Amino acid sequence: MRVTVTAAGLDAGVDARAPTGARVEQVPRVAGRTARRGARAPSSGARTSGDFAEALIHARRTVLPKRLLAPGPDARQLERILRAASAAPDHDQRTPWRFVLVQVAARTVLAEGFAAALRERDPAANPAQLAQAREKAFRAPTLLLAVARTGLPGDGVPLAERLVSAGCAIQNVLLMATALGFGSALTSGQALQSRALRELFALGSGEQALCFVNIGTASSAPPPRARPAVRSYVRELGSP
Repeated sequence: MRVTVTAAGLDAGVDARAPTGARVEQVPRVAGRTARRGARAPSSGARTSGDFAEALIHARRTVLPKRLLAPGPDARQLERILRAASAAPDHDQRTPWRFVLVQVAARTVLAEGFAAALRERDPAANPAQLAQAREKAFRAPTLLLAVARTGLPGDGVPLAERLVSAGCAIQNVLLMATALGFGSALTSGQALQSRALRELFALGSGEQALCFVNIGTASSAPPPRARPAVRSYVRELGSP
């Protein structure tokens, strides 16, 4: 199932700016952002762009990898999806993250990596558990590993800033995939910290595997998700 995002919302008739069951909250006024007297209102083009961006952001939902089917993005679409990552905030232009594309031909190797990771933490894992671990490598048609370059002490860019940049890059990838009509999901788990997967993906001592990014065609639309109200995560400085 492909979802088209427009400035008016989703083609299925759902207002992406206000998912079913969610309360619409007025965004608190931020000091210094009140309109000046005589200031011109945003142009219709700016409003349209804002509406589209809002619809796109709220249209993104997690689709379980087992529900992400072929076709996945073609080469040109994947290039656009990955190029979106480059727009992430990046202190000192370090690009403190990278992505590893796991092609279909490499899925069997990844499956054995998952099995080896399970044996690392559970030497008594039975054949059924090992088979289940292997199966995870064959779900979404497009699979990426997101890796953070955590850097070295004294390089001037704090770890927190590097991880924020990586998170923004991942979100940009998800949003572009959504804009192109694909479903997506992030998956992680204990296997990412295993020696088997670190060696398989050739992670350096200053790198950390963050998550897999799964992309494909959603077999069914996930139900609308109520978003938290703005007032639940925003406070003004000095307020109780």
